[in-house]
Formats: sequence, structure tokens, C-alpha cells
Amino acid sequence: MPAVRLLLASSNPGKLEELRELAGGTGIMLDPLPDYSALPAFDESAPTFAENAAGKAMYYSRGTRELVLADDSGLAVPALGGAPGARSSRYAGQEGDAKKNMRKLLSGMADRMGEARKARFVCVLALAQAGRVVAVFSDSVGGVILESPRGSGGFGYDPVFLYEPLGKTFAELPRAEKNRLSHRGRAFAKLVAYLVNPPE
Repeated sequence: MPAVRLLLASSNPGKLEELRELAGGTGIMLDPLPDYSALPAFDESAPTFAENAAGKAMYYSRGTRELVLADDSGLAVPALGGAPGARSSRYAGQEGDAKKNMRKLLSGMADRMGEARKARFVCVLALAQAGRVVAVFSDSVGGVILESPRGSGGFGYDPVFLYEPLGKTFAELPRAEKNRLSHRGRAFAKLVAYLVNPPE
């Protein structure tokens, strides 16, 4: 496919790095949205990943003619009523404090056993241009919340998310393997398929 450039509406370096690796060999180039941190922040207060991703993509694409990619992703634990959910990155209050978020999650899971420790990582990717959503892609992957962190890779809740088929947390997996299995990897594969064969 011809080269396609996407501007990522995010200040999360781990997310950009992961998406760039997923884009390797696809002809998709991912760059940070210029001056992202200097722009007024989009209010990600919607209750769902899809609403936040689509809203963010529309908001940040208004200032450019290029394709803007926005991601909203996180952890959903049915036993906690779906929390942390769309508030995953600020579950403990402060945006992006992974250690505090994990501590709050583990505290809330302290008395839960068996099926009550099941969880799901969810990712929604929204593509927009000139203030209009072009397409939305989503996927998820199931796992179990451990009682304590394991592994030093990944970011966010990866150290406490056990991927049962391999018996390892996302933080213990080699990066390429995690990318292949993850919610974000699966959603990004759908985005690539769309860009390779866009609908008429």
C-alpha cells in the first residue's frame, strides 16, 4: 500500500512507541500531533472508550488536513462494575500515574477470588480528518488480575494482567509478542486492513 501518515493525538510515549512498532512494515508512518501538549486538552469524561476516542480524534483533527489517530484504551474488571474502564489512566486521580493506579486496583481486588479476578483490556482507535470521524476500530483481550505485579516491560496495568494461555503478564512478554496478542495490536490490525482496502 502507498505510505500513509497518521498523527497520534496522545502525549503517552509508551503508546506511540507501541503503535510505531505495530505499524512496522505496513507503510503507515506514525508521528505525534504537532504541538499536542500546547493545545487545550480534550475533556475525556465520556463513560465509554469509544466516545472518548472518537471525540478526541474529531477534536484534534480540526486543526490539520492530515489523518489524526486517537486511542482510548484501558482495563475493565466486571467484578468492579467495569472499573477502571474509561478512567483507567486516572483511576487513582492523577493522570498517568501507573503505580498509584495499580495500587488502587489491587486494593479493590483484595478480597476477590477466582472468576471475580477476571478482566479485559479494551482498545478503541478512532481515525478522523478535518473534524470528522472516518472510521473506528476496537478489540479486547481477556486475562486475570494478579495479587502483585510481575515483569518490567509494557506500561500501565501490564504488570498485573496475566495472559492465561501463556501464564505470563503482559509486562513479562517480549514486546513483539505482547504487540501481537494485545488489545491494541488487534485493533491496529483492523485499522491496517481498512487502510489497505478502504471501502468504496
